Amino acid sequence: MNKKIYIQMIFCLGLIFLGCSKEEAGPQKLTLSDQDIQASVSAKGTGASQVDGVGFLAEASECDAASLGAAYALKLTGDLEGCFYIFIDEFECSPSGTYREVGRDYFVGTYKGESGSFWTTYKFESKYEGCNPDGTPAGLEIFGRCQHPITNGTGEGVFAGVTGRLDFIDDIAAGDFPYRGHFRY
Repeated sequence: MNKKIYIQMIFCLGLIFLGCSKEEAGPQKLTLSDQDIQASVSAKGTGASQVDGVGFLAEASECDAASLGAAYALKLTGDLEGCFYIFIDEFECSPSGTYREVGRDYFVGTYKGESGSFWTTYKFESKYEGCNPDGTPAGLEIFGRCQHPITNGTGEGVFAGVTGRLDFIDDIAAGDFPYRGHFRY
């Protein structure tokens, strides 16, 4: 029995001795080609694409909100170029000037030079100097922000299959509406 173990040890030592050489000693450098790296990234899928820009109240000559029955429209610049039509569904204003609004938006324009459109729902929250008896805000806006999740299945053109959200924060001093968000395909 001991002879069997002894023979196995000699055989293993022989394999180790033959398998090692001074030319191969030390750590080996691992290199990846650009093709290997790209394949690895593609296998993991793509993350969300960040978007940002600024919106401005649109003139009727830029975005004809009335023709679509929208309350008004924003002209978006930046990553999204086009018209953002706002359809107000509900609103309320408290005596302190806190104003809340919910509705839908329709964007028609371009992203990375390609045309398309999508719908969102939104929630707008702001603070004004006061409120009118009919529930609309009164006086100057103090601050405002809104969130616009994209409605699944509404994307067309470059936005086909898109999900994500846009967030706006009103820049009171500049009189515009910076936006940031993300798209996922």
